[in-house]
Amino acid sequence: MPTNIYPDCHTGHGSAQHSHNLSIFHIADGLADGLSHFSGASRTALIYGVNPGDPLKIYDPQNLLDGHELLLKKIYLESEDWKQNADKAETLKLFDPVIPAEDLGLTGLISFGGMSQSAFYQMWFTEHHPDICNTGPTKRWLEHATWLLSHDLATCSEFYSSMSDYILREYATHAVRDFLVDELNVRVGWDIQMRVYPVLDAVLNISKTMEEGAWPRGKLAFVLRSLMGTIQDLVQFPELERPSLSNFKHVRKLLQAVETSERYLVSDGSLIVGIGTGELPPHAIVADYAGTHGFVSFEGELICSFFDGRFHSSTRRANLVQVEEILLESSMETGQSSELLQTIKKLVHYAEDHKRGCTLVIDLNQEPMNISGQKLQDPLDLTTEAHLDLAMSLSKVDGALHLRPDMKLFGFACILDGRAIPGEDRARGARFNSALRFTAMNDNIVVIVVSSDRPVSILQSGVELTAHCYWKPVSSCMRTPPTLKDWIDSRSR
Repeated sequence: MPTNIYPDCHTGHGSAQHSHNLSIFHIADGLADGLSHFSGASRTALIYGVNPGDPLKIYDPQNLLDGHELLLKKIYLESEDWKQNADKAETLKLFDPVIPAEDLGLTGLISFGGMSQSAFYQMWFTEHHPDICNTGPTKRWLEHATWLLSHDLATCSEFYSSMSDYILREYATHAVRDFLVDELNVRVGWDIQMRVYPVLDAVLNISKTMEEGAWPRGKLAFVLRSLMGTIQDLVQFPELERPSLSNFKHVRKLLQAVETSERYLVSDGSLIVGIGTGELPPHAIVADYAGTHGFVSFEGELICSFFDGRFHSSTRRANLVQVEEILLESSMETGQSSELLQTIKKLVHYAEDHKRGCTLVIDLNQEPMNISGQKLQDPLDLTTEAHLDLAMSLSKVDGALHLRPDMKLFGFACILDGRAIPGEDRARGARFNSALRFTAMNDNIVVIVVSSDRPVSILQSGVELTAHCYWKPVSSCMRTPPTLKDWIDSRSR
């Protein structure tokens, strides 16, 4: 007789632990990979207890929760408030819905957890990326991981745990859909006369459809039928001649009528009803096409972006959080550093929006550096709108802009040079590597490099502060995760 390769987790402690470990690994791995495609490199972690009497354990293979030890100790070891729904959880049947747990609200993290009959408690964590449009879809992703782990622990099957891995890797569209449906349910009720999946499918397919060599631009608004009458000026197509939303080529042609205007195409989620003008009605889902990319919003709130045929969480705008930290730690007054940061952001966003490469040198020295380039007889005061507009135009010229903390532009077309250093990346081009060498040779200098293909790099002291941290993959032959108490104690020694 062949041996059963799927151990029954109810036959013994060892096989049960093996099944639990495998389920957690598969779900965490699929979750991290899926979120990394949605939001950029993302780590995941889990705090859990399978049975009510079990000590909480922690699975954090990439050290996502480092730095949160004191708060986790306070929440889980010095209090039992996290067990507030324990009575309800113990009355649940095996495949009953998960009872959501209270969000911990840890800084820099997004979390979701819950309680169920098969998994007494679990709380999933991932990174809160600074450039995220909205945390809603990511929370729905973590929520689905919570449901899948509860299901896998209930079935005790390695087959289902490996399936959960694949599901979470490709969950982006479902996460956006789940968030939108939840929002519509809260605002409208359960009887929603619009199917969200076809809407999102159309958004992506239209974004990939060119017309006369051009990518789509303009807004497509999905409006509930009951609210069509609230559109201020709606030019409707005859009811029997309304184009189908699934005819992506036709919809793409119609988008030409609303490019670079206040008009927008109006759809009921199935057909193109007409062209509207003025304020959008409540509960509208809007796809705003901007060429090679676009954004989805709901009631004016940004939900996600889309490009390369997929949904993403990115705002596609540099957040410059590293620059903000450097300015706050400098000797500048808070108001001055805030004003300088806003000016830097405007220059960077101008380059991003126009898909132009540029370089900014932020000179924090007491006296201005002497940098080779085109100097100005009288430095430009960038607090003046006209001068800031001129600086944006000067950023197009090959070379760097030379900025000072007093909001003055001292030069443009500046040449950055220096000796070769370790860590140069030939794949990044001359602009990046020249800036890297320049910062390695000069103190109190921050250089921001904007590439024409969108990446923004922040360099200081010969180091790229915005470099991605790639971690080693985790082996599926994982040991039993440590208890939360042991994990915290090991970090306090």
